[in-house]
This record gives sequence, structure tokens and C-alpha cells, in this order.
Amino acid sequence: MTSRLAAVDIGTNSVRLLVADVDGSDPSGAQLDILDRRMTITRLGQGVDASRRLRADAIRRTVAVLREYRDAIDALGATQVRATATSAARDATNRDDFFAPAKEALGVEPELLSGEEEARLSFLGATAELTGEPGPYLVVDIGGGSTEFVLGTAEPEGLVSIDVGCVRVTEQFLASDPPTPEELSAAVSVVRDHLADVARELPGVEEARTLVGLAGTVTTVAAVEQGLPEYDRDRIHHFRLSRAAAEDVFRTLALEPSDVRRHNPGLEAARVDVIVGGTIVLVSILRAFGFDEVLVSEADILDGLVRSQISPV
Repeated sequence: MTSRLAAVDIGTNSVRLLVADVDGSDPSGAQLDILDRRMTITRLGQGVDASRRLRADAIRRTVAVLREYRDAIDALGATQVRATATSAARDATNRDDFFAPAKEALGVEPELLSGEEEARLSFLGATAELTGEPGPYLVVDIGGGSTEFVLGTAEPEGLVSIDVGCVRVTEQFLASDPPTPEELSAAVSVVRDHLADVARELPGVEEARTLVGLAGTVTTVAAVEQGLPEYDRDRIHHFRLSRAAAEDVFRTLALEPSDVRRHNPGLEAARVDVIVGGTIVLVSILRAFGFDEVLVSEADILDGLVRSQISPV
């Protein structure tokens, strides 16, 4: 039986849409035929870390994109839609100022996910297509305001969410352009402390055999490493990004001012100011847990949200 399902992920940095035909009744084994997958950077979480409030202009940008996505969902005739909001909305004291217009624009009320729920859905999306990769898997989703870690093989066996992401690290530590050595050192030190917490709270993390990396920071570093002049999902999905290559991209981007950094092939203009913060998180994970590479995945929480509508996760 085939169902046409849609998912919308409203993140701190970007809003993403997936519409797919789903064939099967098993969330982890069903086949997805992707009809539309898109991403728009809206910076819903701009300034939230400092003010704990969503800005009115960020809300307007995000709601406008949700209206576009609703039109796309209707045009394709999806029968079910699941929408979620993550770190920025969790942290904002005025989240209702966003949720009401978001529901009006999208037609469904976004669910406010905990970091643990994000992690569970990301694991489902990221591991359903893995074949031949040794487990246990450590699935890492680097977002704008938080990063989720999920350990497991057939299903999640442990998960942790930390308040570290590309936007949060940038806003807290990287004020200069380019960042000063002192700013970079402070950011690396704080991320390292958070990762020590992950090691304590996620027993068995050091036994993970495959690191799977999700979301825009990881896919962007993979694109920059390959020098891709334009987005190419086939070149990014399941690309093996070595630790050495990630470190090299980090050094290059961190030393460049933004007006030079933006010319790197594979780096979207809207990520120029937060990519160094995100890359700090990525290379710190590789260092802390001793991985030689990360398997880059374009299948993530969106795919998990679609699959979860077959049978609740």
C-alpha cells in the first residue's frame, strides 16, 4: 500500500520540507519515493540564545516559508502532514507568537519536540537506508541550537541532546570576523565539555563503529571538501568525510573573513556566518570519540517524520 505523506521540520536555522510516496507498513523498512525535498534558511532562532524570545522579523520570514510549503504539499496531494519545531521554539518564552500563525499558514500545528524526540526520529530516518555499514551506529544531528546523539543498531538504545549548535556557538563565542584564536579556543573548550557529558550520559558510545552525520553543517562541509559548485544530493548522501578533511575545511573557513569565506564552492551564502561554529562542533565530535570519518547522510529527521506516520515512533 502506498501513501503520500509530508513532513516539515522547523529548526533554529532552517525550515525543511519532504513529500514522499511511502510503500510499506514498517517504518524502518518502507520504501520512500521522494517527490519534493527543499530547505530554506529563515533563522527563526536568531538572537534567541541571548534574549529567550523569537524576533518578529524571524517569525514573519518563517511563516512566509510555511505558506509556500503548504502550497507545495497541496499541489502534490499529500494526505497526511506532520510538522515539528525544535530548539529555538523550545527556548523561546514567546513561542506562542510563532505557533499560532504557523498553524494558520501550514494547516497543522507544529509539535514542540524535545531533544530526545528529535534524536529518535533522526535515528529512524538516518539508519533505515543503511546497508553494509557496521553497527552500533552513533547518529549525530548538528542543528542550529542543539545537537542530538543517538546510539543504537536496529533501534535507539541511548540518546542525549546538548545545547550546542552552529548558531548558538557562533552567537556565544565567535564575535570577530574572522574569529580570533581566543574565540575559537573558548568555543572548542566549551563544546569539548559538552561532549564529555555525552560520553558520561551515553554508555557504550565508544563502542560505536559507524558515525553518521546529519543536517546542514555536515552536508555543507562535505560539499566544501568536494568543491561542489551547486548542491548535488547524490554526491553528498553517504559521502565518507574523513577526519583529516573535516579538520582541513575547519582551518580554511575559520581563518577566512566572511567576504572571502563566502567564495568557497559548496558553501551557501546564508551559512557563511555560522559554518565555523558548526564545524567546531563537527571536528570536536570526531576528536572526542576517536572517529576517522563520518558517513554523511541526507536522510534525517524529515525522513523519520515521514516514516513515523506509518506507525508512531
